[in-house]
Amino acid sequence: MALPSTTANWHWKTKHVTPWARQWFEQELTVLTVKGEGDEVVRIESVTDVEGDVELGQRKSKLITIYDCRVDLKWSGTASDGTDVSGSLSIPEVSHENTVDGLSDYVFNWTLDTSSSGPVDALYNLARTCLPTALKDKLAQFPVALMETHGKDLTVSGEPSRAATPQAPGVAASTADQKVNKEKPAPKAKAINTETVVVSASFQAAADDLFNILTDEKRIPHWSRAPAQSKAEVGTEYSLFSGGVKGSYTSLTPGKEIVQTWSLNSPTWPTGHIGTLTTTLDQSSDSTKLVLTLAGVPKGLEDETRRNLEGY
Repeated sequence: MALPSTTANWHWKTKHVTPWARQWFEQELTVLTVKGEGDEVVRIESVTDVEGDVELGQRKSKLITIYDCRVDLKWSGTASDGTDVSGSLSIPEVSHENTVDGLSDYVFNWTLDTSSSGPVDALYNLARTCLPTALKDKLAQFPVALMETHGKDLTVSGEPSRAATPQAPGVAASTADQKVNKEKPAPKAKAINTETVVVSASFQAAADDLFNILTDEKRIPHWSRAPAQSKAEVGTEYSLFSGGVKGSYTSLTPGKEIVQTWSLNSPTWPTGHIGTLTTTLDQSSDSTKLVLTLAGVPKGLEDETRRNLEGY
């Protein structure tokens, strides 16, 4: 039976499009040309290498661009005295962070292959001064083209789909299994009565990939849309949603389980109170079931916490 679009689009799905991305860089970046005074002109001649991965993800009907590449280029130009000038340019990081979120700046590593002279040096300066702006403007179009080209392959319409989407017995797959289990009052922290909130959902992604998405500092902003600090090592502290959630990792089993302390920076969350979030990943043949269990939720905050975890 085909799932309704609102149900199917709940799941995390990804499409690997690195070959397409290489073609896009080759076609779009080699049209860039900058003119200086007089007869000076400099251009991107070719893309010599692209290293990295490019993916498009879909979660809750939202398309998410996931990419981190190094792009190597050859540039050339004509100096004011007619000398042919050439060199290389490497951009170590072309990623969602610097293209969309602005969390890091582009780095441009230049080399000049032509022997130095007054006109040659002037053209080299033109290249380093003006080409970065043209490259940034063009690269800003990359995530848009990525979504427009491949988004239709991830977003499920109301038409019947042949894609196999896991479904819990008797429950639509889009419905997150939810339950609230009472927990004994914490003996400390000013005798705060607490609850345990459990939320689960299935994703069409590998367990290892989900583990990395949840713990990799570079990948977390792809779904949280906010700066994050995270190093997947036991004992290290992490920060999500620009400091809205903080804690430390107490246990990490790649592809299986994440255990971390959990504290909210919220007027409703008691100051200094710490919960424990356990994330379990259970991979089957075509999907992975993710279960979030947050113990230590102050009584009265169960519904708010459940909504937050469902959006997490």
